[in-house]
Amino acid sequence: MRRDNQVLKNLVISKFGGSAVGADGILIPTIIKRIKELKKDSKVITVFSAPLTIYNGKQRSLTDIALEIGRKAENGENLGIDTLRKPYQKILELVDKTLQNDCNKIIDSFLKKAESILAETLQKKEFANETRARLLAYSGEILMSHVMNYVIKSFNIRSEVITFDIWPIITDNNLESANFLASESSERMADVDRLLEENEVLSIGGFIGKTMDGVETTYERGGSDRTAADLGILFSKKYNARIDFEKDSAVLSADPRVVKEELESITHLSYNEARIAGMFGMKILDPIAIKEIVENGIEIPLIITDMGKPENITTIERRPSEKNGHPLKIVTGKKNCAILRIEKDSSEKLFHSLDKDKRYSEFVVLSPFTKDDIEFVRILFLDGDYVKRNERYVLGFDPLASITYNRGVITLIGDEMWRVQQVASKASSRIGEADLNILNMDAQEETSRIIIVIEDSGDNIEKAIRAVHAERSKIKFV
Repeated sequence: MRRDNQVLKNLVISKFGGSAVGADGILIPTIIKRIKELKKDSKVITVFSAPLTIYNGKQRSLTDIALEIGRKAENGENLGIDTLRKPYQKILELVDKTLQNDCNKIIDSFLKKAESILAETLQKKEFANETRARLLAYSGEILMSHVMNYVIKSFNIRSEVITFDIWPIITDNNLESANFLASESSERMADVDRLLEENEVLSIGGFIGKTMDGVETTYERGGSDRTAADLGILFSKKYNARIDFEKDSAVLSADPRVVKEELESITHLSYNEARIAGMFGMKILDPIAIKEIVENGIEIPLIITDMGKPENITTIERRPSEKNGHPLKIVTGKKNCAILRIEKDSSEKLFHSLDKDKRYSEFVVLSPFTKDDIEFVRILFLDGDYVKRNERYVLGFDPLASITYNRGVITLIGDEMWRVQQVASKASSRIGEADLNILNMDAQEETSRIIIVIEDSGDNIEKAIRAVHAERSKIKFV
């Protein structure tokens, strides 16, 4: 690729989530191996999520633990920060002895900030907005990026960390579910640009943003994927960039924790297929990350890499150069959904507000219905908790609207699913054979998805996924 007669340098933005890091950093040696491989022909920006740790006998994300500690403090209970320190003290063992003292000082300074934030929460009995964002940032992602910078340096890699004073991810003032501001971020890239030119590898914390006034913000959960995508947007004009999401496997035709038989590796997906899969429960990457790439007019390859076997990858492109043989690529499921029934006229105002005010798009419109000569719209929200938190806002558009919770969705995904004969009828038949009741079904030739709504109860979703996926290998396509 050339611009202004110059060959663009390669850049890989590599995101390592909590599962890639492992409990208390157990998988970090594999991360270092991957970074060494990636930097052979590219500059590298590593994006880190908060680490996992063992808490009360279970493996948990430090983000979840910090949220629990913050909520307890809001109710007057001080759990302290010892649990937040534990994974970093283990990771410190991987740092070269000549750097351990400096790294330990960084850990202490950040956790002192976290401690003061908890003290403030105890006093004010409030854990929200800036206070919440600051606790998560300084106990989680930002601290993790600093500690990982010391680990990377310990392996003789020219590395530096992106500090919060030059933070490139600028967001709006929606502190707990921030929105990326691309143009404002582009204007503040000079220091990070220079840092990248001087080093082989940079580290940054995911999930965290910064307002124009310097206030800490957070994305919704899964936001580290968005950080990687946002960096791809910002660097795409200056570098030949790609985004690499390091996982415990590449993409398969269903979740391997649910389906054990006849799984197929999916080597290529379109942006559209990956976004739909992410929306409907497949943990490939945050669908908002793809949405932001598309909205900013960028075409950048997204690579899902099996960290343990890096030769196994799934490439996600706007228009894949290759296609898997089977047009029904993925069968997935989503729990904890909600359905809103609202008058059509009121729904238009709600859609406008969700787009402009909330910038929220994690919903799909199902088939309408008419009752007493009034046309109603069914809206399937893919996060029931979001609806519960915003119930007053949603119902404010139509006081006679109704919300049904405890709904689950089985989704069949593939841009070329129209080539599959009788796919909708075969899928619904298999769900019926599994003694599950279909409450709603949305199947149109023009779309890349078939949606089947059932009750979210017990293991209904898992049973339905297994039933439909078992039919996948049998159905014929043109």
